[in-house]
Amino acid sequence: MRTVVIGAAGQLGSDIMRVWPAADTSGLAHADIEVTNREQVFEILGDLRPELVVNTAAFHNVDACESEPERAFQVNAVGAMHVADACRGLGAAVMFISTDYVFAGDLGRPYVEGDPPTPLSVYGISKAAGEQLVRSRLDRHYIVRTSGLYGEAGSGGKGGNFVQRMLELGRSGKELRVVDDQVLSPTFTADLAQKLLELAQAGRYGTYHVTNSGECSWYQFTARIFSMTGVAASLSPTTTAEFGAKARRPAYSVLCNAALNDAALAPLRNWPEALADYLHRKGELKSEEGKE
Repeated sequence: MRTVVIGAAGQLGSDIMRVWPAADTSGLAHADIEVTNREQVFEILGDLRPELVVNTAAFHNVDACESEPERAFQVNAVGAMHVADACRGLGAAVMFISTDYVFAGDLGRPYVEGDPPTPLSVYGISKAAGEQLVRSRLDRHYIVRTSGLYGEAGSGGKGGNFVQRMLELGRSGKELRVVDDQVLSPTFTADLAQKLLELAQAGRYGTYHVTNSGECSWYQFTARIFSMTGVAASLSPTTTAEFGAKARRPAYSVLCNAALNDAALAPLRNWPEALADYLHRKGELKSEEGKE
């Protein structure tokens, strides 16, 4: 299947380029294509003639989106529409990467794919809009919601990834306070990239939740990072209210991967095992304490 990956130099895109068959997969970095430019999207994809486009392009700095709502909607919603429209004209399918932040996190249980989006932030609203635009423009779509991504390449829009930032701060000797009342399923992009390939090969269109198994708070995730790396950091829990971030975030945004099960696709491994693998690849793993 001729596949084009938009955002190929990003945290997830780079793992897709590494995992997916090289002979059939072409990558476009942000310098190569601007999804907000409809004419450019149609021209470039028209030249490449893909059968599937994986759209990982996003403005995903959650707090910055609050200050730049127009940019958030142009990239996350209008850009997603441009890609879907181009795919429709080419007879291609699209895979749109979305987020757990389309939910408010107030149900007290993991979200299933059929739960209606109830976003709290500009970022979440713009991604929910992108989802709906993709659905309305193209039947042959995969909408994949995931959460808490971290990968070897890091995220250019966020200056690395959460794991590396915590290690840098932990080694700095500064006191670290991390929120303990936001619960999610942190997800290793290498695992996600492999499952996206399996999903594309299955050819079952629809909306999917794809995350590493299990759940934890950001504080618990950080504590495990330090215990696995042997970093003696000054870490304490805090609350979302005390932290005072600009954008509102869901309190419990764990995603139930029910549609993967329905498609007979195996769940991703648990998050502590994935984290240990990531740290091993980065040369940071000192201990696998607590590995489940």
